[in-house]
Amino acid sequence: MIECIELTKRFKNVVAVDALSLKVRPGEIYGFLGPNGAGKTTTIKMIAGTLRPTSGRVLIDGVDLAQSPEEAKRVVGFIPDRPFLYEKLTGLEFLQFMAGLYGVNSGKFLSRAQSLLELFELTDWRHELVESYSHGMKQRLIMSAALLPRPKVLVVDEPMVGLDPRGARLVSNIFRQLRRNGVSIFVSTHTLSIAAELCDRIGIILRGRLLVEGAVAELQAQAGAEGQLEDAFLKLTGGEEEQALASFLLDQSES
Repeated sequence: MIECIELTKRFKNVVAVDALSLKVRPGEIYGFLGPNGAGKTTTIKMIAGTLRPTSGRVLIDGVDLAQSPEEAKRVVGFIPDRPFLYEKLTGLEFLQFMAGLYGVNSGKFLSRAQSLLELFELTDWRHELVESYSHGMKQRLIMSAALLPRPKVLVVDEPMVGLDPRGARLVSNIFRQLRRNGVSIFVSTHTLSIAAELCDRIGIILRGRLLVEGAVAELQAQAGAEGQLEDAFLKLTGGEEEQALASFLLDQSES
C-alpha cells in the first residue's frame, strides 16, 4: 500500500533522508523509529504529500504521488504530530470542512461524523469551539477527521502525544481494528512500548538511512539484545552510553 523508492530529501547541504526504500503491506502496522533528527518526520511528510522529495518516488496503493497527487492522497489519512485546527469552528464544523476537502458524500457525512465523535468520546463537545478543547481532545478530533473518508492508508506521527492512558489505549484499539479491516498504518513514535505492542514490523532510521527492519524478535536478534525493544533500539542506534548513564543515576538514587 505504501512504497518508498530511493526516497531522498536534501535541505541545502544537509541530507535529511538518504535513498530510503521500504514497503508497507496491506493491513499492516509498520512502526518507524529513530533518534531525534534521524529523518522520521521528513519521511512522513513526504509520504503524506506535504513535502516534495529531492529525488525518489512514493507510491500509494500503486499510484505515484508526484504524478497523481490528488488520486494518491484520496486514500490517505494523515495525523501529524502538531495538527493544525481551525479553532473558531466547532468540532462538528471542522469535520464537515474536512469532509468537503475529501469529497465525502454529504448524505453520509452526518452518520460517519457522529460515529467517529462517539468513538473518540467527543460527542458532548461536538458543538463547542475547538479552541475550548484540551490538547488530547484536539488530537482525537484530528484522528476523527483522518478517518472520516475511510482511508486505505493511515500515516501517523506520534499518535499518543497529549493523550492520557485511557485515550492512548482507545487509539491502540482503534488501530488494531483498522488493521483487521485491511487498513495499512505507517506510524512514527518515540514510545517504544507502544511500537512493540502494536507493530507487525518496525523500521529503524539513523542519519537519514534505513538501518534495519523486521519484527521485534528479528530486530532483537540482529542487535544481539534480549528483553525489551528498547535494548535493541539502543544497541542498533548507538545509544548504549545513555542507557548505562541512566542505570548509573538510578543506582545512585537508590543508594
